[in-house]
Amino acid sequence: MKFLGFHRIVASLVMAFALVFGSQTAIAQDAAEAIATEQLESVDPAEAADVADPGAVTEGSGAYTPMKPTEGIGMPVDAGLDIQPQFSETGEFAYGLHIGLIWVMVAISLFVLVLMLYTIFRFRRSANPTPSKTSHNTLIEVIWTVVPALILLAIAIPSITLIAKQYEPIPKDAITIKATGYQWYWGYTYPDNGEFEIISNMLDDAEAEARGEPHQLAVDNRMVVPVGVPIRMQITAADVIHSFAVPSLWFKLDAVPGRLNEKILMVEKPGVYYGQCSELCGARHAYMPIAVEALPLEQYNQWVLAQGGTIAGAEETGDLDAELAPLQEPESTVEGAAGAGEFPVENPTT
Repeated sequence: MKFLGFHRIVASLVMAFALVFGSQTAIAQDAAEAIATEQLESVDPAEAADVADPGAVTEGSGAYTPMKPTEGIGMPVDAGLDIQPQFSETGEFAYGLHIGLIWVMVAISLFVLVLMLYTIFRFRRSANPTPSKTSHNTLIEVIWTVVPALILLAIAIPSITLIAKQYEPIPKDAITIKATGYQWYWGYTYPDNGEFEIISNMLDDAEAEARGEPHQLAVDNRMVVPVGVPIRMQITAADVIHSFAVPSLWFKLDAVPGRLNEKILMVEKPGVYYGQCSELCGARHAYMPIAVEALPLEQYNQWVLAQGGTIAGAEETGDLDAELAPLQEPESTVEGAAGAGEFPVENPTT
């Protein structure tokens, strides 16, 4: 008993030491993070944007009106229980597979529940005082081996098809858009339209509210894409690993420094679709949202011209007229938004 009491004393001392040491470590870590955040907020935005090419940045044009988003479309909703509605062919296929698998799970769960209830009732002690001593049943063993295998095979076929759809060969006539992740904002380059770059920073809550857009998802400059046209999305990063993800378009691809990842994207309907960086990339990871605006091809071409870009063959055919572009206010009220812009203001919700 004395030996056991000694062990209790030692264990109590060890626990007390761990609590004191752990709390001091946590306090030190919090202090270090506070200092790091203060240093980040004191960085000159121009210095923070030195990874981008200032000469390639196009500020908000005076000849483009951002599309109004539709509530509940292309964005998360309060108390949502399902994945977001899909607006790409791959996303619709994936959503169908998702619903199908739910019904498969429901059927299997109900079957197992019924079988358990039947077994509990049928073979209870009062109804079956002398239990069977049978140890093997060849038919049952074959059934519970073959049937699950067939179910897995039925699930594997559409699953492999979905994987193949996400990485189909990109058509040669696809429009190339390069998304580059920076700490902590996105840059969108249009190599097929004159190599101009759009820099996208998160709007603060007040400006997002004024524009009728969701908080922490709205940006000053959106990535604009054409509807119904295959897009060669090239994803990379300039500093650390980021991830370009737009749930309603069933698109997610990592942005790795020194590597150019490619994946096809085709949006079926005009609209505004929101996403976020989905790879922990540092202190401001939560402040680099993605806003994709899908426009009909003609309006997309007008937007490109409004940004100072070019359309292949437009001069020869005379199909486009930059004067047709609608007027608008500047896209961002933040001075010097091109580049990293200012750090987001303190969010009252955080």
